[in-house]
Amino acid sequence: MAFESQDHATAYWKENLSLMLKLLFVWALVSFGFGIFLADLLNQIQFFGFKLGFWFAQQGAIYTFIVLIFVYIRQMNKLDKKYGVDEE
Repeated sequence: MAFESQDHATAYWKENLSLMLKLLFVWALVSFGFGIFLADLLNQIQFFGFKLGFWFAQQGAIYTFIVLIFVYIRQMNKLDKKYGVDEE
């Protein structure tokens, strides 16, 4: 990657790290928060015939992770274009 300046490179990586931290927070909230720590509370709610806490632990965390991958791809493509380091 060739950045216009060191300032652009620094700003790019700050935005990249900020995005990653936000997505990791969502992943941790869904995986650990909903699937483990709040499972008893969420199990009082039914979702497609399953207790919601169980569903998050078994399926919801996986679906969320897949969605987060696509969100990361889309956001990084925007970030690459913003700083002129896209491959197109």
